[in-house]
Amino acid sequence: MVILDAPATAPAPVSDRLRYDRATAHLDGPVAVVDLAAFDANAADLVRRAGGKPIRLASKSIRCRALLERALAVDGFLGVMSFTLDESLWLARTGVRDILLAYPSADRAGYAELTADPEAAREITVVLDDPAQLDLIDAARGGDAEVRVCLELDTSLQLLGGRVRVGARRSPLRTPEDLGAFAELVQRRRGFRVVGLMAYEGHVAGVGDRVPGRPVRSQLIRLMQARSRTELAERRAAAVRRLRRVADLEFVNGGGTGSVESTVAERAVTEVAAGSGLYQPRLFDNYRSFRGRPAALFGQPVVRRPGLGVVTVLGGGYPASGAAGPDRSPVPYLPAGLRYDPMEGAGEVQTPLLGSAADDLLIGDRVWFRHAKAGELCERFAELHLVEGDRVVRTVPTYRGEGKTFL
Repeated sequence: MVILDAPATAPAPVSDRLRYDRATAHLDGPVAVVDLAAFDANAADLVRRAGGKPIRLASKSIRCRALLERALAVDGFLGVMSFTLDESLWLARTGVRDILLAYPSADRAGYAELTADPEAAREITVVLDDPAQLDLIDAARGGDAEVRVCLELDTSLQLLGGRVRVGARRSPLRTPEDLGAFAELVQRRRGFRVVGLMAYEGHVAGVGDRVPGRPVRSQLIRLMQARSRTELAERRAAAVRRLRRVADLEFVNGGGTGSVESTVAERAVTEVAAGSGLYQPRLFDNYRSFRGRPAALFGQPVVRRPGLGVVTVLGGGYPASGAAGPDRSPVPYLPAGLRYDPMEGAGEVQTPLLGSAADDLLIGDRVWFRHAKAGELCERFAELHLVEGDRVVRTVPTYRGEGKTFL
């Protein structure tokens, strides 16, 4: 195990931009880097915030095996939360243990492989919330290995008798009674065993409560989240009590990067999920409770200078998933003072950037961007260059670089 020190201040004396430019001067862009000092500082801060409860590492937010391994070597991280069955099986084959597949799958070939491999079946737990999922798995079985099952609790806040809903539409299992009845069904089914509960409060963990320039909106978000935390804590505790009458729960998983402190404060929760906070993408800047260091960046070369106060970089239009909007675009980060042309935005093959900083950029210079989300950046790059100081100390493949595009 590796125990990291508390988050450090930004490296000195050279600026981050100069460090990244020097480190990658021998590389042609576009290029993606991870600042290891920032990555490690963010990992240490997540461990501090978790207050002694283990952190299950969300692979969707990392998508690079070398960096998954680096985080899992830190004392305080334990287990992986995966996003597809194919990925889960691949990780298990490469030696990763204690994998929670956090999204239901319809991968029949994957279930045939899982049920035919007792070793993989011991390491992988799958999230289920519907009897039809049990039927699909049984129809696909390639063997009689027992399937470890985690149930998912719907965490959305529902107001006015359910007419107003805040939160993602995930599991149909909302009440302790819903969970208990489904757990009893699973336990009666040969070849399945309930071992865990997951409840991801995305409207708290993934929504910043300090929106720049929007004080009223920020206050409304804080009020909504406070009410959600209170309501969910009571419902989650009741759900755990109900499930423990049916099954021996090995874990109760909750939360995410943005809600670590409030989630681990619940006695019913045994572990918290996190991943995005290691890279610290732009969507996680707007929280009052913590401040991460940007660790994952991508650099695009300047290829045109159309006029005064304008440069054009190659590509850069890497939108994040979710409801379309300006917050889903990457943000020009270094040098400071650049912004998109509102008529063009971030383009697939070229991106104009405006601002006085453009006049100091030459053809071939690099503009550094931050992605809106964490792991999705790795779908655009085959490798990540790991930076220490002003040097690339290692270049590692992303999932894509290993020929894996799971979604």
